[in-house]
Amino acid sequence: MQERAPDSIAQFDERLMDVAESLPKRLRQCAEYVAANKDRIAISTVAELADGAGVQPSAFMRFCRILGFSGFSEMQRLFRESYTAGWPDYSTRLKNLREKAEGSPAALLAEFVDVSRVSLENLLKTVDSKALEVAVAALAKAEMIHIIGLRRSYPVASYIAYAFEKMNVPAMLHSGVGGLDNRNALRPNDVLLAVTFSPYAAETIEMVEAVGRRGIPVVAMTDTIVSPLRRFDAITLSVSEVDFGAFRSLSATLCLAITLSVAVGTARSR
Repeated sequence: MQERAPDSIAQFDERLMDVAESLPKRLRQCAEYVAANKDRIAISTVAELADGAGVQPSAFMRFCRILGFSGFSEMQRLFRESYTAGWPDYSTRLKNLREKAEGSPAALLAEFVDVSRVSLENLLKTVDSKALEVAVAALAKAEMIHIIGLRRSYPVASYIAYAFEKMNVPAMLHSGVGGLDNRNALRPNDVLLAVTFSPYAAETIEMVEAVGRRGIPVVAMTDTIVSPLRRFDAITLSVSEVDFGAFRSLSATLCLAITLSVAVGTARSR
């Protein structure tokens, strides 16, 4: 008997998290793409979403049914009803700017401003305020905060390390330069802050797993509800960036990074 379809975005997220690990490869691609691009469901066709996930439309339709929907139209209706009221009025102005300056640097700027705005608005929906408070408390009482973020996540990790240094918060950035593995520097009263986004850096996941086995707390900044970091009992802060073409900015991620850094610095100063 097919499960009843989710009737809210929160229920959709829970269902997606429940089934993601057990899905075969193609359907897991659907889950990962949907989790990272929920803002597109309301305005895209099944063919467009299937193409983005790298699967056939028939596979995407099967994925919808596994979540409990009769098909893609029912899933899309849920997102349209949930998001329509929140769509910003000034998106039309950016659309006009793009059309007037088509192909120019100004048009490119408008595109990135638009996706950055959407990413920042989504941040308020994806970050659990209670999880944020728990993360700040854990980091604030750590003797040393160890930070790891590689590839696209490296600018975020290095920015947090810079902010902590300016606020006299003891922190160590694990960069992997020269192939050095400094995970043995972590002590029982330390905390690991891990930053990774799809496609997830294997080195970051391995470090989180190794540190978790030692009982050292982990705070994770990651993107989707099917992120592998959620398997390791980490305090998870979710942030997802909307992309333009093949490029994703770090607008929302850096906003969360400075929020976390300042909150920890403030808490420690008390």
